[in-house]
Amino acid sequence: MANTLVQDLVESGIHFGQRSSGWNPKMGPYIYGKRNGIHIIDIKETIKGLLLAKRYLSKVVADGKDVCFVGTKRQAKSVLETRVPDAKMHFVTERWLGGTLTNFRTIRTRLKRLEELEAIEKGENFASYSKKMESQLKREKAKIFRNLNGIRGMDKLPGVLVVVDVKHEVTALKEARKLGIPTVGLIDTDGDPDMVDIPIPGNDDSMRSIDVVVRELCLAIVEGREQRAAVSPAAGAGDAGADQAPQPRRSRRSQFRADDSSSEGGRGETASPSQPAVST
Repeated sequence: MANTLVQDLVESGIHFGQRSSGWNPKMGPYIYGKRNGIHIIDIKETIKGLLLAKRYLSKVVADGKDVCFVGTKRQAKSVLETRVPDAKMHFVTERWLGGTLTNFRTIRTRLKRLEELEAIEKGENFASYSKKMESQLKREKAKIFRNLNGIRGMDKLPGVLVVVDVKHEVTALKEARKLGIPTVGLIDTDGDPDMVDIPIPGNDDSMRSIDVVVRELCLAIVEGREQRAAVSPAAGAGDAGADQAPQPRRSRRSQFRADDSSSEGGRGETASPSQPAVST
């Protein structure tokens, strides 16, 4: 299975980074070399980050928390809309609305408004509305549906935020950091790995590479959901822990590394990649 994953990653072109002239020096530990002015990402580092992210997501979901995927760039939109619903999780593929996490109560209010508009449209009295009113209600419904449909089932803050391209999703990552929500990110050579807790170095412009990463993360989530269903009391315990005060980002990343080492018996090939601590 591991060989199949490596083959899928290589065939997707996940090791092709950005032009060397626009790289972020913080990505140095994840770069294998340079060819024709293009940085080549170390596939071993990609696998390390991906396996660490999979183990963490599976554990978080098994504890009763949910995951929210964010990918508003064109290459990520169709992948998330196809893969994430199968894992029964949440996603944002349109513009990230400021306050989606930090002002979550207002977002839930807008989702209730969406339900009201859907009920009105299905009601028997809808035909009695004027053409102008019908048009206004349909436009309002379409706008809310387009922006929030992917998180309409998210009745509490997610346990983890997964982003595609950390440079493109800065606002979402800042909100997650403010609330102490752990983050996982597919990050190219021009990104800042300090923006996320678990970086997965790889090409974030290729639809095929995004698909492979999201597919693997969703498989881990499905595994976590099966564990959650098998031990139902664990879900309640996980929900109770969601309201605890967030840990500092430095200690939380150290915990990811500790969990990774213990789960694999300290094997070097699966340890979390070493990198600078996140500045706050």
